[in-house]
Amino acid sequence: MRRWRLHPADTALAAAVVGDVLSGVGTARLAASYLKAMQRVMPVTFCTVFSVSAAGRIETVSAASSYGSTAERTSERYVAQRFDQLDPNMAWLAARKLPKRPQLWLGHQRADEVADPAYRAACYGDVGIRERASVLLLLPTGQRVAVSFYRSLAQPEFDAADFARIEAHATLLADATAAHGRSAVAVREAVEPGLGSRLLALSLREREVIGHLMAGRTAKEAAREIGVELTTVRTHQYRAFRRLGIRSQKELLRGAPSAPSTSPTSPTSPTSPEGSAQSPEASSS
Repeated sequence: MRRWRLHPADTALAAAVVGDVLSGVGTARLAASYLKAMQRVMPVTFCTVFSVSAAGRIETVSAASSYGSTAERTSERYVAQRFDQLDPNMAWLAARKLPKRPQLWLGHQRADEVADPAYRAACYGDVGIRERASVLLLLPTGQRVAVSFYRSLAQPEFDAADFARIEAHATLLADATAAHGRSAVAVREAVEPGLGSRLLALSLREREVIGHLMAGRTAKEAAREIGVELTTVRTHQYRAFRRLGIRSQKELLRGAPSAPSTSPTSPTSPTSPEGSAQSPEASSS
């Protein structure tokens, strides 16, 4: 993992690139707009935007990929399994003192530099990612953001020319991200948060259980991995599903949550204890 300070020059940028970047500000398509913009100047496959507090808590999540919802699902798994705690970008941003002036840094990490096998598999190996290059933004106001671009195994490695291209666009990306943070989208997401944001509201144990389910494991397998009783896992699963507004593991894996239930009882009468959220009472029978 390498990281170095950026001092971007006042470079003229293509109007199409600027337009693409700015089109996502204040919308749920922030990462998608960044990905489209940077694909005009170099090959990249994924884009993620993470904002982290001084305590290390992820505050906003945006992700996009060139193929389907792969990046979004990977980001949800990243949050659910607390890989942010292993991410050197997040750890570094959270530990930095607030600067007197805005700072821009560039970080570069290859998949083979990720020590944790689960993190490496989920965010690199399983989705065919070779490496990432990240613009890291530190503002005196407390905003700490990582805007990352990823290359697949089918694409060439980042080289000096690529880093120069990212540096040339770093100020634009930083300004757009700061504007996005000030926009009304934060209010709208508080009312109707995406799955990635709602995962942050779960307890650590609920998030751990959901992480195993998102990895395709059954409740029994999750209980064995965590080292607790099956009824304990089902209790956490039931509570987490209600908070996420979903009724089954199938909905969780599909990433299409239904409207949250306001009833104090189970949202449905599940037929499969492994794929549905049961109440603690039903689970213990």
